Amino acid sequence: MARAGDSIPAVNLKLLHTFMLVGESRSFRTAADRAHRSGSAVSSQIRKLEEQLGLPLFHRTTRQVTLTREGEQLLQCVRRALGEVESGLLAIQEAADIQRGRIALACAPTIAGAYLGRVLAAFERRYPGIQVSVRELTAAALFESVRKREVDLGISVATDSPEFRFEPLLSDELVALVPRALLPDLRKTISLKALAAMPLLVLEQGTALRTIVEQALGAQGLQLTTRFQFMHSQTLISMATAGLGAAILPSTALPAPLDPAVQRLRIVRPTLVRHMAIVTLPGHALSPAATRLVEMFRKILAVHS
Repeated sequence: MARAGDSIPAVNLKLLHTFMLVGESRSFRTAADRAHRSGSAVSSQIRKLEEQLGLPLFHRTTRQVTLTREGEQLLQCVRRALGEVESGLLAIQEAADIQRGRIALACAPTIAGAYLGRVLAAFERRYPGIQVSVRELTAAALFESVRKREVDLGISVATDSPEFRFEPLLSDELVALVPRALLPDLRKTISLKALAAMPLLVLEQGTALRTIVEQALGAQGLQLTTRFQFMHSQTLISMATAGLGAAILPSTALPAPLDPAVQRLRIVRPTLVRHMAIVTLPGHALSPAATRLVEMFRKILAVHS
């Protein structure tokens, strides 16, 4: 039996964890189920702990198990101690992940063109040990990539799909890039109806931007008619500059300054806004490395948007 002045018994964490399970559940059977061990193995561990400490930790009867006064005191200490150990291990794992992590990212082309270069450059300087692979995908392909777990996260337009979790990142107004040959008078806005009467330049099917435009036109009883469909916003800008039609684009995709051959107009009646988000699967927690990348995105967006 331990006496005052004796050295502290070398009690291992496994015994303390088993004791905490029994102490919290007040049941050897429940503790055994939670530990995935047999009831006799749990009882044996508790007896061993009591022998090492030299005092009983539980009052046992045929109907119930209760803690002794010393058992209550030990339970509080063990909870604190194991909580500290768990926090320490998580911190170490996070540090290791940040030093040697890998991230697979899928990104909408317009966001990639506007921000991704600055984000990746800053991220690489801050976390040189993390390897980031990037796929530039349209919305339909991006959602499929997230669904199949081919990437850790995506950056795309938020939808109402319950299949995905959307964490807001950026709200981006859509604007019209109109050739001065089509609309020579200077103005700041254009209605969606007036815009629809012009030859329109839009992105191809499967892009989130195309879906937003088609839905907005449909709500106004208008139809999208276009001879040209493109994959990248930069191509739309070039075609509008050449005078082939009016392009509908996210404001973040437009260069500054604009070519004198075109003017940028806000779309009104109605205004069109896309809401960009971090796309993951419900219940899927981002790794510490991926979380740091999202933080870097938010930091860069706050400065440049």
